[in-house]
Amino acid sequence: MISRRHFLYKGALATGSIIAANSLFNKVEAAAGIQRLTILHTNDVHSRIEPFPMDGGRNQGLGGVAGRAKMIESIRAKEDHVLLLDAGDIFQGTPYFNFYKGEVEMKAMAAMKYDAATMGNHDFDLGLENFASQLAYAKFPVLLCNYDFTHTAMENKSQPYKIFKKGKLKIGVTGVGIEMKGLVPDSLFGNTQYLDPVQKANETADYLKKKEGCDMVICLSHLGYKYKENKISDENFAKESQYIDLILGGHTHTFLDAPIVYKNKSGDDVIVNQVGWGGIILGRLDFIFEPQKKKNLQGFHSVVIAEKTSE
Repeated sequence: MISRRHFLYKGALATGSIIAANSLFNKVEAAAGIQRLTILHTNDVHSRIEPFPMDGGRNQGLGGVAGRAKMIESIRAKEDHVLLLDAGDIFQGTPYFNFYKGEVEMKAMAAMKYDAATMGNHDFDLGLENFASQLAYAKFPVLLCNYDFTHTAMENKSQPYKIFKKGKLKIGVTGVGIEMKGLVPDSLFGNTQYLDPVQKANETADYLKKKEGCDMVICLSHLGYKYKENKISDENFAKESQYIDLILGGHTHTFLDAPIVYKNKSGDDVIVNQVGWGGIILGRLDFIFEPQKKKNLQGFHSVVIAEKTSE
């Protein structure tokens, strides 16, 4: 992986180039029956409502809801079809969570019009009852296919998938959470049953592709990108997956300099991306769908967006 500073610099340059070219590309593509889909994503924001303080730290002036909202608004003004997604750990990390228990975070995401999110381990930090109560401020679904919340406060408050229609496209989105035993105190997740994420995600993706006819399947994952020890991660999840086109990850706070492409069990491409932590980066992936091709995903690129604020 490249250095974090070079990573941010490359993202800034890419952003300018792509925005300048979009107007011309959109006209040409529309005439050819090609459709674009822009996916924006975050992970591990950890209650970072304001930018990092100007204290001399390496993240000073980065992140913050205001800068992210402005960038999202700008992208939506230029692109017809946009999905905004989050891969978990919405909560914990600043006094906003300590005082307001997640209300501010949920209201901010609702204001930015997130389409969907999944849960991370820190979203359990004040218990399931708290997370469930904060969903009153969310205007987006929580997607999880490998947690069984029966007989908990989260029962019937999450869903295994959602299908989004963008133009003529059908995009199926699901989510998987990490094993909580040993990571989250038993009292905080209660009767939640952890199910095999690979099996459940594959079952869900199979349904979305074969039964619902989705053009693309996205999985929001809080498994973590990669580990030295033998445990499930986005890397081995991608290799064991089927019918999943894109995994947007979290948990390990990994700044990937570019999306990583793996081969699944059938030899098809699975793209994995993760954009660090703290809301420093708004991940952007642009996909092109051509009507003539059996597999509609033609290409992709990743644009990393960060905004420094002045003192």
